[in-house]
Amino acid sequence: MVDNLIKKSKIPSKNALKMHPFYHGKIQIMPKCQIRSHKDFGIWYSPGVAAVSKEIAADKNKIFTYTNKWNYVAVVSDGSRVLGLGDLGPEAALPVMEGKALLFKYLGGVDAFPLSIGINECCSAEEIINFVKMIQPTFGGINLEDISKPKCFSVLDKLRDDPELKIPIWHDDQQGTATVKLAALINALKIVGKKKEDIKIVFNGIGAANFATSRLLREYGFNLRKSIFVDSKGILYKNRADLLSPENYKYEVAQLSNTEEIRGDLSNALEGADVLISLSIPGPNIIEKEWISKMADDAIVFACANPVPEIFPWDAKEAGARIVATGRSDFKNQVNNSLGFPGIFRGTLDVRAKTISDEMCIAAAYELADIVLDIEGCLIEDCIIPSMEYEEVYIREAVAVGLKAIEQNIARITLSEDELSSKASKSIKNAKKQTELLMKKGFIPQFNDYFE
Repeated sequence: MVDNLIKKSKIPSKNALKMHPFYHGKIQIMPKCQIRSHKDFGIWYSPGVAAVSKEIAADKNKIFTYTNKWNYVAVVSDGSRVLGLGDLGPEAALPVMEGKALLFKYLGGVDAFPLSIGINECCSAEEIINFVKMIQPTFGGINLEDISKPKCFSVLDKLRDDPELKIPIWHDDQQGTATVKLAALINALKIVGKKKEDIKIVFNGIGAANFATSRLLREYGFNLRKSIFVDSKGILYKNRADLLSPENYKYEVAQLSNTEEIRGDLSNALEGADVLISLSIPGPNIIEKEWISKMADDAIVFACANPVPEIFPWDAKEAGARIVATGRSDFKNQVNNSLGFPGIFRGTLDVRAKTISDEMCIAAAYELADIVLDIEGCLIEDCIIPSMEYEEVYIREAVAVGLKAIEQNIARITLSEDELSSKASKSIKNAKKQTELLMKKGFIPQFNDYFE
């Protein structure tokens, strides 16, 4: 079975190498205005557009009304950490950014543009910051993607705190991962009947994803002093020799967590743990069944390495875990960022929010968690989070995020719940219908020579 699963995990890569050159990319720009004849260019371009430029010059807020800025998102990467492959450079990052833009459009109705940046090598934090600030006039939001740590932390934090930036900045590897993990954990805890403030969480891997997840969980009310973080050198504790400098991004969690100063490796960390959130290296057998058996009763395991989780779900359950989630779509409980960012940005853009706050992420996580009950009718161990096939997921997320932005006074416009739902629904449904129509008419040609 293991060999078959590993073989199956390679099929998407085989298809990708055949289909990408066939389509020469995944997104394109299409007109959204009527063109009855060439005379209409006098409206959309010169001379008519000059009147529009004057209006915006007199009142910059009108850019949201007269242009598509309200729905533009830049997907920015320097290619310094492409997926789990490392520093491949900006050119190799482009197909990933195109894929992200495709998901933005199809799932969230967002017009996203892939922007791989850099000359021959990855950019410094300051270069990325300056680039984002320079493109601000065009975009309603920025999605940072595949930027190496610790650079990604300083880029996100500095941009979010910069008073010159008036648009939301989002790093999906951090905020997106954290939001979806929180949603899944909310429902998992309901099933096992444990309280967030009482549980012991072990974070295996302390990259951008787990770092941000821990911060959002703390914001939500989890007690991180009961938690333990594990990196490639073992358990983090405040007096570990390589973690004594505040300049080290791991310093903060080393000081905050593991108050008992437990030492050792992941095996030691898991003793009595209620939850394992693992974002480390692809498996299988990176996490041993024996280690899972040391966890508390009704243990929750998120083994989220791709393409193969650190431990297979059936092995984790055999070892005593009650609930298991992974990053794979062919296993139950797929915890995937794609459940978050399309709907979160949809709601953010619809109210023209100036930032994406932690509270907005928590609102999205709440909605994600609640949707499961509406779809399935009850919470079960193999369905703690919805799948991305449900269009309603993104509409309801958008509404929750938009309402929270309005509540926090960071939205430029105020809409009712019904107005937000209608606006999000129209954008998302139109994006899907447009794609279906282009496929039906042959403007997106059919590709049949692929592996099942």
